[in-house]
Order: sequence, then C-alpha cells, then structure tokens
Amino acid sequence: MIEKEIHFLLEAEAKAVAGIPVTGEFEKAIELLYHHVHEKNGKLITSGMGKAGQIAVNMATTFSSTGTPAVFLHPSEAQHGDLGVLQNNDVMLLISNSGKTREILELIDLAKGLNPNVPFIVITGNENSLLAEAANACLHTGNPPEVCALGLTPTTSTTTMTVIGDVLVVLLMKKIGFSNQDYALRHHGGYLGDKSRQAAVLDKK
Repeated sequence: MIEKEIHFLLEAEAKAVAGIPVTGEFEKAIELLYHHVHEKNGKLITSGMGKAGQIAVNMATTFSSTGTPAVFLHPSEAQHGDLGVLQNNDVMLLISNSGKTREILELIDLAKGLNPNVPFIVITGNENSLLAEAANACLHTGNPPEVCALGLTPTTSTTTMTVIGDVLVVLLMKKIGFSNQDYALRHHGGYLGDKSRQAAVLDKK
C-alpha cells in the first residue's frame, strides 16, 4: 500500500516538473544575469520568505560556486540595514509561490528606493500577481497542486522552484564557458573539489 502511495507522489512531482512552462522569459533571465553580473561586474541577490527563502539560499550558493557571484538577502533583515548589500549593477531574483508575499513586495519598493534601475527576475506560481507585474523576467512554475496531504505545505511548488533555479544555473554556466578549472578554484574542499581538480588536469591534456 505504501509503495503505491510513494509511486503516486513521485509521479505527481515529476508531472509538475514536466509542466513548467518553457517560455522566452528564461532567455530574458539569462541575458539579465549575464549582462549585470558578467558584463557590468554586479552580482545576483536572491530573496524569498520561508521555504522559498531556503530555496533562494541554495540558488545563491549554487550560482556562486559556478561562476556567478550571488548572495542571499533576507527580506525582513533588508528592512533593518541589510539592503545595503545592493549595489548599482546588481540584479535581484525574487521567489514567491503566491506572488503576494508582503515582505517580498515591500523589498521591491525598498530596493527601487536605493537603486531605481535594479532589474527583477521572479519565480512564482501566480503570473497575474503584483510580483509578476514588477518582473523584468517572470518564470512561472505552472502552479502545480501541492502533494501535501492537506494541499497546503509547500512541496510540489518548491520542487518546481528548485528545478527552475537549476535550469538557470546550467544555462548560465554554458553561456560563460565555465570550466572544471573554474570550478576547482571556487570549490576546493571535499569530494567535489578533488573531482574537479582531477577533471581540470584531464582537460589540459
């Protein structure tokens, strides 16, 4: 019985990922990231509340380790001084499934007050939200139903958000020609550090 339920859950998650809308907004997002970070020497600032914030943290660390400098900005802490991390050439990536998260909407206004020209990449399940309207590039999750037994806990939605982040990371790695040597310089420790250094040596042969 439990195996049947597990298969159902896995299939629902896989269906949600397969249902992520593939639009020109992905290319817009990549061009924004490339232009601001790799041409204008800015950085990526990710943000989100709750579970979305945890995904934003992961995205920032993954981007940083793959050649795109990024930091996470907690939307509440931004109101108490941390907004100072925002500089002229930065680009922001904001995550909210509802597109209505108060702290994220407030962060948009605060960020524009400090840097009126800051562009926003948005990942949301609500393409008709105020957050989506503020986006320079809006990546829609497809708004899949949560597999949570109550239909409430962020589960399927956070899966799609994470996958969209992975897609952006990989596309940008390819655009900047990120190599094993580049990775080894940023990720020295552990198994991945050893593996990347070995691959970098093979690349040189």
